[in-house]
Amino acid sequence: MGVLPVVSAENQPTTVLARGKDLGAFRRALLCWYDQYRRDLPWRETRDPYRIWLSEIMLQQTRVAAVLDHYRIFLERFPNVQTLAAASEDAVLAAWSGLGYYRRARMLHQCAKQLVLNYAGRFPQTAEDLQTLPGIGRYTAAAIASIAFAEPVAVVDGNVERVLQRFVGVNLTVTQTWQHAQAFFESSRPGDFNQAMMELGATVCVPHQPHCLMCPVKKWCVTQQSNLMERRASSPGQTIRQLKKTIWCVLSRSRRGVRLVQRPKKTTLMPGMWELPQSPERPHPLPVSAHWRTFRHSITITDYTVHVLRDMPLSDASFSNVSAAKGKWIAIDRISQIPITGLTRKILKAGGII
Repeated sequence: MGVLPVVSAENQPTTVLARGKDLGAFRRALLCWYDQYRRDLPWRETRDPYRIWLSEIMLQQTRVAAVLDHYRIFLERFPNVQTLAAASEDAVLAAWSGLGYYRRARMLHQCAKQLVLNYAGRFPQTAEDLQTLPGIGRYTAAAIASIAFAEPVAVVDGNVERVLQRFVGVNLTVTQTWQHAQAFFESSRPGDFNQAMMELGATVCVPHQPHCLMCPVKKWCVTQQSNLMERRASSPGQTIRQLKKTIWCVLSRSRRGVRLVQRPKKTTLMPGMWELPQSPERPHPLPVSAHWRTFRHSITITDYTVHVLRDMPLSDASFSNVSAAKGKWIAIDRISQIPITGLTRKILKAGGII
């Protein structure tokens, strides 16, 4: 009979038979729950490493609901690694537009090129080899290897880390977290077990108000049993303070299309992306009729209040602090082919333009 690892007084992972935690029962309970209650997601219907890789990259720092449509549209444009490798960077960024964290798309493109150039378009089948590719770290490599190729290697993402921390009731180092993940691991169903751990963290063992009564493995959880969760939730210093900013955008449309400006290629945030002309300050003079709508938009830790003006001239006198005010007129049917920012996409959709 197996036992679950716990953490000793020296904060080192060990296995203690006296704890009486049946590892086999834990695994069976988790997999039974996953088989019955897992969400119906398109990347769970395949063992294609390309589709699994794409889903894992898209899901980094992005909610599942936001990924679903982008995943489908991206696969329609780039159904395999060869078509992705052959595409231009602008085409890839355009398909990615709205997901944010655009470095992921650039690394995805670089990785596809390397796969075609060095691996004839085939993915390496081990986590170790996958980590040699651009943009594929330890977690993503383990996810692809276990789900697509059934390699018996555990994954640790934010959800799994939270489950493990609560399960043992002690803060773990990165090394200890991976050790515990591998110790808990069920090698007979590697892909399913990894996804079950991630699903548990995403839907039940959530960050702020975990649904402990619904947890299929709660009887083995140290934190649930000792009620540590409540104390952790109330501990100070865990809230990230959001910055607040206001910007003014101009939406100009004519028979030539929509006027957009391109962000500098060397800027830190969203380099090379296209957006509406904007200013951090209220333009003067500002006719009352120019104000169209106000939007709320968040990027990482910044919450923006965005005032959108329509059909307002971008002359130096009226809007002198707009960066790259002249911009370019982009035909409506070309907008889907260029990388636009998520805020721009939101505004153009609200205006019925795309």
